[in-house]
Amino acid sequence: MSDPTDAQQASFEAGIKFGSLYHQFAGTPVSPDSTRSLERAMEEAIENQPYCEEVSVTILDDRVADDLEHENGYTELSGHLMEVEMTIDYEGVIARTRMEMEDGYPLMKLVAVDG
Repeated sequence: MSDPTDAQQASFEAGIKFGSLYHQFAGTPVSPDSTRSLERAMEEAIENQPYCEEVSVTILDDRVADDLEHENGYTELSGHLMEVEMTIDYEGVIARTRMEMEDGYPLMKLVAVDG
């Protein structure tokens, strides 16, 4: 068995960050008034992790408004309400990722690995 390459390790790190982001925040109450602060909190939390260079979270205001379910004016955060991109830098190898909806399910995708 050989050690993982830097590209494989960068891809692994990207997967860890995405899993952490999604499963840590899914179900969080979100309202039209809290989307920006929740985006920042998610980005800053994940950027604390090793090798994470950049995280971009966009919570889609129109979808949040469409999903308001509770009389208090909020819904629960889920994949269809947000767009996420991440850049991981492991030993100079850059992994770029993105979350996309596919058949109603949020899929985390490895977009590119460079270096």
